[in-house]
Amino acid sequence: MRTAPPLLTERLILRSFTLDDAADVQRLAGDYDVASTLTNMPHPYEDGMAEEFMHVCSEKFEKNKALNFAITLRTDKNFIGEIELRLDQENKSGELGYWIGKPYWNSGYCTEAVRAVVAYSFKVLKLHRIHAKYFKRNPASGRVLEKIGMRYEESRREYVKKSDSFEDFRVYGILKADFDPNS
Repeated sequence: MRTAPPLLTERLILRSFTLDDAADVQRLAGDYDVASTLTNMPHPYEDGMAEEFMHVCSEKFEKNKALNFAITLRTDKNFIGEIELRLDQENKSGELGYWIGKPYWNSGYCTEAVRAVVAYSFKVLKLHRIHAKYFKRNPASGRVLEKIGMRYEESRREYVKKSDSFEDFRVYGILKADFDPNS
């Protein structure tokens, strides 16, 4: 089975998932505050869902449709979150999705991980454009995108239903020519 190459940052290792990550994925993704900010994150996060998620990640990678990275700390190898790059090969573009476990919020880990994946996307995968969207009520996610140089592109009012509410999206994007890996 092929795996994504590990990406190293100052404080993180971004690597392919292993079944050993399942308990941590279930625990961190199962937090309501995390799940509520993500379009496709179920709540409650039940037994077996993490393993199924990892199986789907592997299938998408094999079909060259996405790369999913487990975000881990370099110091103790603890799993802290996930980042996905969904690929549109025809248009040389990608869409980012990410989350960090609540105990690790407000530490800059998400920005560090997103910057690494975007740099890899432009340098190695030779993508032309990357975009990401987030719920308007989660401005911290928008700040991550701004910190790496993404620009606001559009809003989509009540674009998706999450639980019993319709959510507004904000969309940000960046072109390869505009990316500064040191931003």
